[in-house]
Amino acid sequence: MADNPKLIEDIKALENNLNVARESIKKRFIGQERVVDLTLTALLCGAHALLIGLPGLGKTRLVETLSTVMGLDGKRVQFTPDLMPADILGSEVLETSDDGKRSFRFIRGPIFCQLLMADEINRASPRTQSALLQAMQEQVVTISGKNHRLKPPFHVLATQNPIEQEGTYPLPEAQLDRFLIQINVDFPDFDTEKDILRATTGVEESKATQVFSADQLIHAQSLVRRMPVGEDVVNFVLHLVRAFRPDDPSASRQVVDMVAWGPGPRASQALIMSSRAHALLRNQLAPNIYDVLAMLPSVLRHRMSLNFAARARGDSLTELIESTSAELVKSKGST
Repeated sequence: MADNPKLIEDIKALENNLNVARESIKKRFIGQERVVDLTLTALLCGAHALLIGLPGLGKTRLVETLSTVMGLDGKRVQFTPDLMPADILGSEVLETSDDGKRSFRFIRGPIFCQLLMADEINRASPRTQSALLQAMQEQVVTISGKNHRLKPPFHVLATQNPIEQEGTYPLPEAQLDRFLIQINVDFPDFDTEKDILRATTGVEESKATQVFSADQLIHAQSLVRRMPVGEDVVNFVLHLVRAFRPDDPSASRQVVDMVAWGPGPRASQALIMSSRAHALLRNQLAPNIYDVLAMLPSVLRHRMSLNFAARARGDSLTELIESTSAELVKSKGST
């Protein structure tokens, strides 16, 4: 890093722009700085995020604000049980020209955007949910054997309601794994809720302003990938992820007794990438162990599952992640 002054200069400039973007977002999404930073982390990594929270906590408002601030073409799809894959991807229609010739024309669906909000994604059927798999992984949509490439950058920010589970369909593991992080949106504290009331019940509301363009975001994503990661951080990430696999020799007795299935290699990739973005948002030039630990719960929560016995006892996956990572830090002598 020290022998690449241009990279350092570019990262510093990006840090300044990100600070401006955060301030613009906070005008409409008040408080919840952690939620804002996690969402920006997903965008900086060129990835997708799953936001879980009760109704009325501003998840839709956050996504709409991000679309404006980051200069992205955003669209929203309300997922319902009767939603079909064609309602998201698009479909071919048969048209007749003036000379009587017939041909198929592809009409693009709302997925052809740069920031797709999949609202209450678990209310759609598994068939409809799976329509997003190819797009989220390959940024391509295949219709009638023909590939249609999505315009970069492409991000999916999906929301999920943790209550009212009747009539919902749990997301399959393959789709959950495609989300870089899971973001839990909790109730605001007293002072934050007071600020929200003052800002949203008056004559006028603050408006977000554009800070980035799509090309600038793509450049930022390239910079994140160029941030150096030390060998000790890489080894720590590998030890962490493998420690949560119940069939791995390094797994603790607690993990073996509680975990049904653990995180795969994609979790390690997500942890490295998100740690870089987390360090960038802290105005650091490279990630350290602190960044890894800060991102660990958001990266792992949706990539592993408690077994039946652990769920019956009321065990907490978050507490398991915290205790296991703390033990590993202690055993490795990391700070």
